[in-house]
Amino acid sequence: MTGNKKTKTTFPVVFLTIISLIFFASTCYSQADITGWEKGSKYDNLYNPKDRDQLKGIIKKFITVTPLPGMAAGTAFLLEEAEDEITLIHLCPESFAKAKETGLKRGAKVKVKGSWAEIDDEFVFLAAKVKKGDHFEFKVRLTSDGTPFWSMSPEQLAKERSSK
Repeated sequence: MTGNKKTKTTFPVVFLTIISLIFFASTCYSQADITGWEKGSKYDNLYNPKDRDQLKGIIKKFITVTPLPGMAAGTAFLLEEAEDEITLIHLCPESFAKAKETGLKRGAKVKVKGSWAEIDDEFVFLAAKVKKGDHFEFKVRLTSDGTPFWSMSPEQLAKERSSK
């Protein structure tokens, strides 16, 4: 009889634990601050997937940016393409990935694919993908249409990250 009682009390505890974890995960996901970075926003519309370019260089320094007034903070880095030729690379909202979470480091030789944009009379590069060596990529947008990864559902993002 004690076996049945144990089973009866264990099921609700396990069930409630699973429901709590799902709620916690969805709450964390929904609280990510991507203000101004959303798909279809003024900033997002600056990315032109039909006018993609590729840059090569060395990461000189990671910085925090606020591309347009009212936007959430973003992760960016300075790319040295040649001596005295520095380009500002916008990656993503900080709530999606901070510098330490990108897997990239200062001094790394990288290739960056993305699109140019003009913000406040300065040209910046909006990254879709950063590749280091032959095996490491940090992707933030779909190559096909520029959809930002931070606007995807957790399921879409997991699917995209699992396909290489």
